[in-house]
Amino acid sequence: MVTLEQIKKNPLIDTFIKRSNEYLGALGYTEHGFRHISLVSSISKNILERLGHPQRIQELTAIAGYLHDIGNAVNRNLHAEAGAALVFSILNNMGMDPDELAMVVSAIGNHDEKNGQPVNVVSAALILADKADVHRSRVRNQDFATFDMHDRVNYAVEHSFLRVDEEKRTITLELTIDIEICPVLEYFEIFMSRMMLSRRAADFLNCQFELFVNGAKLL
Repeated sequence: MVTLEQIKKNPLIDTFIKRSNEYLGALGYTEHGFRHISLVSSISKNILERLGHPQRIQELTAIAGYLHDIGNAVNRNLHAEAGAALVFSILNNMGMDPDELAMVVSAIGNHDEKNGQPVNVVSAALILADKADVHRSRVRNQDFATFDMHDRVNYAVEHSFLRVDEEKRTITLELTIDIEICPVLEYFEIFMSRMMLSRRAADFLNCQFELFVNGAKLL
């Protein structure tokens, strides 16, 4: 069975991840490199672990999380679909079981809020983990005076944590935001579609999605 450790040692994957992050940097986007994908990989696996899903499904989710943004090496637009096509070729050549491959590819192809939907537990966990990674450490631009709204919103988030309560069946995104940098309303202006997709993903996992900002429940 293909493992996450094998994925991490694949030179083709390594190069495409580096180039994806580099190309997005040239376009002014926040960090989408090894920090982001490693965090998403870990969080998505943890979600399914806490909810009692089988270990192999957890591993597939970790793989999907690690590979989910590889399509940015092709183009930012439709990067989820491009990533799914790239990953299919790579993992098929690595000998991944067809049924497992289908789960990973569908998760990657459905992680973007523009046209994605939770279609299996792997995709649902990936969506939740990906949308939870909002933090100032992702901002590459060091000139505050030239921040766009995405830079400002991410920079304002001082703490982000996705909490899974398996007994209450809740998945809660907890954010601490410096409202002097970014009003909470501005966060929703940018990320409302992501939060709605996160809610659908939590529903797919038979959980309720909650959002707390500075200790106040907003969703």
